[in-house]
Amino acid sequence: MVVTVALVTADTTPPIATREHTVDGFTREFLRELNFGQGVDLTRASVNDKYLAMARTVRHYLMTRWIETLRRQAELQAKSVAYLSAEFLLGRQLDNALLASDLQDIVREGLANLGIDLDELREAEVEPGLGNGGLGRLAACFIDSLATMNVPSIGYGIRYEYGIFQQTFVDGRQVEKPDDWLRLGSPWEFPHPEAAVTVGFGGHVEQYQADDGVVRRRWVPGWSVLGVPYNYMVPGYAKGRVNTLRLWSARATHAFDLQIFNSGDYAEAVRAQTFAENISKVLYPEDSTPQGKELRLQQQYFFVACSIKDFVDQVLPEGYDLHRLPERIVFQLNDTHPVIAVPELMRVLVDEKGWEWDEAWAVTKQCFAYTCHTLLPEALEVWPVELLGRLLPRHLEIIYRINDEFLAELRETYPNDELRVRRMSIIAEYPVRAVRMAYLATVAATKVNGVAELHSQLLRDKVLDDFAGYWPDKFTNVTNGVTPRRFVKLSNPGLSDLVTEAIGDGWVTDLDQLSGLEPLADDAEFRRRFREVKQANKRRITDVLAARDGIEVHPDTMFDVMVKRLHEYKRQTLKLLHIVSLYEKVTTGKLRLEDVTPRTFAFGAKAAPGYVLAKQIIHLINAVGSTINSDPALEGRLTVAFPANYNVTLAETLIPAADLSEQISLAGKEASGTGNMKFMLNGALTIGTDDGANVEIRRLVGDENFFLFGLTEPQVAELVDRGYHPSAYYETNEDLRHALDLIASGAFSGGDRAVFEPVVSNLLNEDRFLALADFQAYVDAQARVDEAYADTEDWTRRAVLNVARGGFFSSDRSMRDYIDGIWHTHPVPPGS
Repeated sequence: MVVTVALVTADTTPPIATREHTVDGFTREFLRELNFGQGVDLTRASVNDKYLAMARTVRHYLMTRWIETLRRQAELQAKSVAYLSAEFLLGRQLDNALLASDLQDIVREGLANLGIDLDELREAEVEPGLGNGGLGRLAACFIDSLATMNVPSIGYGIRYEYGIFQQTFVDGRQVEKPDDWLRLGSPWEFPHPEAAVTVGFGGHVEQYQADDGVVRRRWVPGWSVLGVPYNYMVPGYAKGRVNTLRLWSARATHAFDLQIFNSGDYAEAVRAQTFAENISKVLYPEDSTPQGKELRLQQQYFFVACSIKDFVDQVLPEGYDLHRLPERIVFQLNDTHPVIAVPELMRVLVDEKGWEWDEAWAVTKQCFAYTCHTLLPEALEVWPVELLGRLLPRHLEIIYRINDEFLAELRETYPNDELRVRRMSIIAEYPVRAVRMAYLATVAATKVNGVAELHSQLLRDKVLDDFAGYWPDKFTNVTNGVTPRRFVKLSNPGLSDLVTEAIGDGWVTDLDQLSGLEPLADDAEFRRRFREVKQANKRRITDVLAARDGIEVHPDTMFDVMVKRLHEYKRQTLKLLHIVSLYEKVTTGKLRLEDVTPRTFAFGAKAAPGYVLAKQIIHLINAVGSTINSDPALEGRLTVAFPANYNVTLAETLIPAADLSEQISLAGKEASGTGNMKFMLNGALTIGTDDGANVEIRRLVGDENFFLFGLTEPQVAELVDRGYHPSAYYETNEDLRHALDLIASGAFSGGDRAVFEPVVSNLLNEDRFLALADFQAYVDAQARVDEAYADTEDWTRRAVLNVARGGFFSSDRSMRDYIDGIWHTHPVPPGS
């Protein structure tokens, strides 16, 4: 049967074009796009020409739904979610678009008829690295779920010209290179320079008498930039809505001075353009300098100012009564990066719309919700008053007034507790006067949520405990989730097909249906086929690592995988100490090689450019890996793989191959994690601490299917309070001592003891995240892993149960929790 899709205008006049979901229809459109879009014929087209033409052709099939979604939303004015996030780590777009448009088979056959391999064109797509890790990938999962669930939403962020840096290794050391993801074009974006927004910075605030005789204040910026929107389609699965992601790019208001250029000063002629474009030049500029801190604040204000102005002036219909704004929108603050949106909305209502303060504040407080993603104090942003006042003077005034009124409320409630009032002040007085953005978000938001049960509890009990005592009903939990479309359906087609054959395809949008696999864990034939899928995934990643990185791994080994941002609290050092200890025992004869479970230890991690210790840890992991991998006696038994530039694309190949998922952060430090969920859903067993969402994973999958170890959060707190001395563990644990001594001896650095001395000294003298304290418990848990892995049938049964019990960790469920408990929005299917 031929299915036609009609492209309609906003007033539903007859179709202006039709597209047939047929091979011939796709082929005709592809060739037309190649000829008239790229300006080449098939015989002269490069791989990139063909990729761009194919991508634009595929997006045509989604645009009908997109335009209809926009039309219906303009007509109905249903309540929407505006997801404000400094990061959206989207991954490659082609496969998701093919899935959403149901074109996979048609496109493959159509291209094959033209002698083109779809897989070759897939490889031409450059992943937009517009995020640093879990925060940005979570945002991408959430907007995917909202579209699939037919919930009106719009994502707002920054179109960084250079995303998260390209990581390379030079002599084992991390070297950062620019991520020039736009160099070959981006066929998934729609620029709209005509809708550019002007954003001011600096200047001063002045007092004036308005037409109504009221004395008011207004901001006179010292300079301004333009925010140019680039729209991306966010297609829902199975013909759902196509929502919008709007990313902002900074441009100069006056980019070029012809007179200066003609005088010969070419650099000065474009200085304004260069200065403005720095704002959206790179994701997370290094902020160890005053200039870097200022640029980060510029970025944050830039994208939220653009977004609020866009929604108020462009998305809302003309004449909309802004007193009803909470009925139409909720701005979700994805961590502290967008919190400057709170005083910005106040400025718009009070200064630009002429509202009284109280009515503006009453509306503003109903429009925001705040997600806190951390328990680390250093990750809760604090902006010096000097910087904020210089860059955004009117916003600082507004923040001061919000704080003054909030403190007055507190003093009424706690008349004899000035210390508590000072603790809760949005303005910190020490060590420098500064604005605590998490406090501002908490004061302004309707709800504050953590992202796992333990994290939310610690948020209430420790991080924001005073606020939770004052507003107990404001705090809630929404455990994170991941989209099963990308992280099972697309990334693990073998498992997807096996699951669909067993229980039907409803699981793709209702992940709870995975529970139907539970009885099959005891089915020997299903377990055999499950193992075949895992082995095929191992062979796939083996081929990828060989071609991509020149890394040789063995598909018949256990794949023991730890992939996440390199940070001390995530404790890659603990994993590394286990590897070094194994190596030391084997090479000294304490452990027979034949008694070692063959393992491939896979790492994937980037360290922030200014995080010196994290980069030294990366160097050490690579040095240990180089030593182990070059030892012929260990061939096929122990291998360390650390591919450079771990990203979403590599994750989609590596995660499905994993047998063991390493989630070993210090208890009480990881907010949630989402990698742990992806591994679980792809049939890996977890070794982990009771931290973040590990707690919920262990409860759901059962203790017998989870390798728990380590101190609990209360035990960590008690040990730290009592006084933690890491050297004591070194002195009393022989295996630990030998591992650290081997590193310190220069065994992995050509005999140079100085190379890794900073890592060893840090562990022995500081060890902020108690890796040495948890070492023995971790090694004991790894012994349980070895014992379990030796029983192939039982390991497979446990792996199947991990998949079957992972339905809770769908981002669709996360969205339902937000909708029911925070946003109170409703699905609006297209055409409803």
